[in-house]
Amino acid sequence: MTCKCNENNERQVRLEEILVKYQNEPGALIPVLQQAQDIYGYLSPELLKEISSCLNIPLSRIYGVATFYAQFHLEPRGRNIIRVCQGTACHVRGASRVMDAIKRYTGVDTGETTKDLRFTIEPVACLGACGLAPVMMVNEDTEGQLTPEKAVKKISSYK
Repeated sequence: MTCKCNENNERQVRLEEILVKYQNEPGALIPVLQQAQDIYGYLSPELLKEISSCLNIPLSRIYGVATFYAQFHLEPRGRNIIRVCQGTACHVRGASRVMDAIKRYTGVDTGETTKDLRFTIEPVACLGACGLAPVMMVNEDTEGQLTPEKAVKKISSYK
């Protein structure tokens, strides 16, 4: 079976290469989902249908895998992922005030993405930097000893 992807779209071409590579490989679903998400940023319903069709895997099984693992996202995510630590040290030192300030600045709640796809906010159990509490990460940058004002100033620099 040959997948029918729009050759005018670079992402579609990359997806087709992945699907053809793994087409007859048992156990290939997770690597395919990972690579497809790397290309598109998230796993849309249309993308999951394409994977289902090309790999001949029932769509229900694909959704089961995609919703089971936290690494997969079925909604668009922001260019900048803000992770605010909710661990004990951060909680005691004001992480909730930091989170509230970030939510006010972005206009979205935890687990949500801004309409312009600039930010996604994710609470995390621990970032492993308790000595710097309260702590957040924006993409791969760790910021510690935050106040609500410092947190907002920092995230405002991300485009």
